[in-house]
Amino acid sequence: MTGAKRNKKSVLWNKMHIPHCEDFKQWCIRRLPILEWAPHYNLKENLLPDTVSGIMLAIQQVTQGLAFAILSSVHPVFGLYGSLFPAIIYAIFGMGRHVATGTFALTSLISANAVERLVLSSSQNLTTQSNTSVLGLSDFEMQRIGIAAAVSFLGGLIQVAIFVLQLGSATFLLTEPVISAMTTGAATHVMTSQVKCLLGMKMPYISGPFGFFYIYVYVFENIKSVRLEALLLSLLSIVVLVLVKELNEQFKRKIKVVLPVDLILIIAASFACYCTDMENTYGLEVVGHIPKGIPPPKAPSMNVLSAVITEALGVALVGYVASLALAQGSAKKFKYSVDDNQELLAHGLSNVISSFFFCIPSAAAMGRTAGLYSTGAKTQVACLISCIFVLMVIYAIGPLLYWLPMCVLASIIVVGLKGMLIQFRDLKKYWNVDKIDWGIWVSTYVFTICFAANVGLLFGVVCTTAIVIGRFPKAKTLSIKNMKEMEFKVKTEMNGENLQQVKIISINNPLVFLNAKKFYTDLMNIIQKENASNQPLDDISKTEQNILLNSLSNGNCNEDISQPCSNEKCNIILDCSGLTFFDYSGVSMLVEAYIDCISRSVDVSLTHCTASLIKAMKYCGNLDSEKPIFFESVSAAIGNIHSNKNLSKLNDQSEV
Repeated sequence: MTGAKRNKKSVLWNKMHIPHCEDFKQWCIRRLPILEWAPHYNLKENLLPDTVSGIMLAIQQVTQGLAFAILSSVHPVFGLYGSLFPAIIYAIFGMGRHVATGTFALTSLISANAVERLVLSSSQNLTTQSNTSVLGLSDFEMQRIGIAAAVSFLGGLIQVAIFVLQLGSATFLLTEPVISAMTTGAATHVMTSQVKCLLGMKMPYISGPFGFFYIYVYVFENIKSVRLEALLLSLLSIVVLVLVKELNEQFKRKIKVVLPVDLILIIAASFACYCTDMENTYGLEVVGHIPKGIPPPKAPSMNVLSAVITEALGVALVGYVASLALAQGSAKKFKYSVDDNQELLAHGLSNVISSFFFCIPSAAAMGRTAGLYSTGAKTQVACLISCIFVLMVIYAIGPLLYWLPMCVLASIIVVGLKGMLIQFRDLKKYWNVDKIDWGIWVSTYVFTICFAANVGLLFGVVCTTAIVIGRFPKAKTLSIKNMKEMEFKVKTEMNGENLQQVKIISINNPLVFLNAKKFYTDLMNIIQKENASNQPLDDISKTEQNILLNSLSNGNCNEDISQPCSNEKCNIILDCSGLTFFDYSGVSMLVEAYIDCISRSVDVSLTHCTASLIKAMKYCGNLDSEKPIFFESVSAAIGNIHSNKNLSKLNDQSEV
């Protein structure tokens, strides 16, 4: 008995997985993506474009860092720190090769609510120890950055907690219309917050529900207090920025390095302000003293964490959603994958660790990421190189920015929001694809500007989910019996001939944001499996049923799928008779799947499509117009495939 027990224990012990060195290595590579790409970095091919991109990015980081620090109601120097430390941390932990992390307009605006709300009421608790020696700044400025750093710290902790719970995959609830509307509404908020600087007005801080409208009411009531000099300088700055940026965009293919108009404008405005003494002569507000160097790290003000929970939650959600959208967009553009949960960890650590270095909340910015695209960046080395130049500004150039007018910084902020503000154009495509998505966009935008970005985001998610749940009970699916009858009809019309390499895939449920990724993954898996086997189908009755939405689980479409192709071209027929309704996410994923199939030498035909689906697909993507794609029935699609096959045979014989 004793021997039997020992044998049983030894068997159980052998079945237990004992971690090895290789397992630890794989875990490190998965959690530290820099270990995967850095050893294979190609200095000859990548260093030059990364260096050029890094220099251009540093210019944007410095100018936007100063501007977004002021937007966050803290001293401008803390924006420089916020452009340095988060970029370094994300380069180590992040998977987006073309994502520029640092100060961000939306998170800065959210943290400003906490700073303005708490800095005076908490002054007695925060000034028990004098901070005047730190950077030579006043206690008032140190109190403000203490609140902003606390928001960054707690927001990062929330992101890390979501990562630990592995809830990154829940981002499928964040549809493109909701993200577009939220970011556009938040950008409208940011632009409104800069009106006082653009006009040179003294205005009390206004926030809370409907604060957006109260700001404009205050402006019109005090229109006589507008400084004409600030208004003219703001208009001139905006015109110059927009004009030069448009010219850079138009001629970016002809010129290798774009003109750094932000840097030139800052230098010119600072020099002009210094020579004319605009601060004293015209009463223009300037940036003021910017201290040199980086102070020693210090823990954020932990005693105010309970008071900034709302802002920290907004920073965590809004910052992550905007950053993930940029990471997924760059991954799709440059053909690599990102892990939603790993991005949570990267941005969470960027906020937590940076908060010890007096940094405001950070996230990825659309303008800087687009700048990396246009300048040809290859890897995160571009961001690391930009950090070197930001350090040079902190230790050498920063004090020279004393005379920079605040209205010029406000102009840089407003022009930098262009990428988010032009998302108003999305309304047209949502109207043409799915009018319900159009309504969700408009209502989410209204909630965002009336309340806040996090409120608008929550409303959009709840509204989208509720509408989809309400529409599902009305959906009808295609029964298996009808499918069998259709197969028999196809075989009869084809005179019993066997058609090689054809798969009929039946979509038996609505195609919406809940199951769009799973649909794409299932379809690609079917194609991969079919091509890997490299065996033709025996007859048309070998039909693959792709039953969607058996559960609300979302597939992971980030896996790299190989592109094998057999000698004979594959054909896929998507039977859409069970696709009773769709939204923009579903249609865009269907178009993406079609384009990917064509790139893998797989012909795709769609049958039983409604007129609205055909219109939406043609509007969403550039479909092949040279040959028919949409057919009334499966038999018509197979007949077209058969005729094309016979035509290709005749062409081959004629060539011989």
